[in-house]
Amino acid sequence: QNVVLARVKIYVEEMISARILEKNERLDGRKIDEIRSLYSEVGLLPRTHGTGMFMRGDTQVLSVITLGAPGDKQTIDTMEEDCTKRYMHHYNDTPASYGEAGPLRGPGNRAIGHGALAEKALYPVLPEEKDFPYTIRVVSEVLGSNGSSSMASTCGSSLALMDAGVPIKKPVAGIAMGLASIGNDWKVITDLQDIEDGPGGMDFKITGTRDGITAIQMDTKTTGLNWEIVKQTFKQSREAREQILDVMEKVISEPRKEMSPFAPRIVTVMINPDKIRDVIGPGGKMINKIIDETGAQIDIEQDGRVMITSSDAEGMKKAVEWVKALTHEVTAGEVYDGTVARLEDFGAFINVLPGQDGLVHVSEIAWARTNKPSDVLKIGDKVKVLVKEIDNLGRVNLSIRALLPKPEGYVEMARPERSSGGRPSHGGGHSGGRGR
Repeated sequence: QNVVLARVKIYVEEMISARILEKNERLDGRKIDEIRSLYSEVGLLPRTHGTGMFMRGDTQVLSVITLGAPGDKQTIDTMEEDCTKRYMHHYNDTPASYGEAGPLRGPGNRAIGHGALAEKALYPVLPEEKDFPYTIRVVSEVLGSNGSSSMASTCGSSLALMDAGVPIKKPVAGIAMGLASIGNDWKVITDLQDIEDGPGGMDFKITGTRDGITAIQMDTKTTGLNWEIVKQTFKQSREAREQILDVMEKVISEPRKEMSPFAPRIVTVMINPDKIRDVIGPGGKMINKIIDETGAQIDIEQDGRVMITSSDAEGMKKAVEWVKALTHEVTAGEVYDGTVARLEDFGAFINVLPGQDGLVHVSEIAWARTNKPSDVLKIGDKVKVLVKEIDNLGRVNLSIRALLPKPEGYVEMARPERSSGGRPSHGGGHSGGRGR
């Protein structure tokens, strides 16, 4: 029975090709350069980051976008390649898409190939990673197929990317071109249907923008194509591509200015590359603490880019402030709300930033004479301090009294010099003291 059906199918395909060549008539009544009815729509699924539906005749594809952090890139580790991918397109179809009944299995070679073609078609128009650091995943679900669902996936992906606010350079569309040929007699047909892809035919898929081509894939059931066939194919495909882009652009002509409220946000903080170790901490202790307490995802590049990803605005703000505090370089004249970390006879060490302490000498605690710091301060006290100077050894000297009003009639008393007492450094503090 299957052998008989296969022979009947070939016979029908040959008759269709002959009718096209003899009468310029196609099975569904279209002209040889005519596209089936087109339909586009975006924003179908409200909870996703972006969606686009594209229909061409009975072929219908729904593409869904998910945006992720830079660390969500796909790792490719094979004998041929060792890299990561920030843009992924996955193509799914089922036997029901073709009006058939059959088992549901994972993607086969055909589905993987279709997904790879649609993925390749969009790569040239994607934004640079430095401008849009998100990882982008597109899943195209084939709801119905009668010819070139991979090209419908290309159109659906383009719609979904713009709906998600991904700043692609230009929308991309695709079309499958066919061929009816017997001997030296041939005609190129636009928008190939499955039944038209028979002996003497071809399936020539071309994707691109209004300005140029982004991807090509072709298989043929002939002994080869002459240049006249190729030239005519490109001519008709461009005309078809522009018609499809007209329909797509009526729905959405450029990327949305705002992303979905459900999409994560990424804030990039540039730091001194030498400070990367301060953000990571020993054994990753610091970066893991930030992630655990804020819920943000943090990715660090060697050039000093720290990319913080979060769907929670409050968590994002906290993580950004934390990273900036860890990497900020204290400069003279800045004012900080610090915490008393340690008390010595010669002064108090104040924690001004995570991992950065400075010294308030006993003479800089108050305008009145202070014999010992412990007379005025205790560990854990919150104090406002002014950075007086960063000495030539990088030690931070602070003052509390400089931020306090000077008492009326105050006269600075000369302090006799005395030998310095050695003291250990602590964070941004320093050794060697001044007598009062």
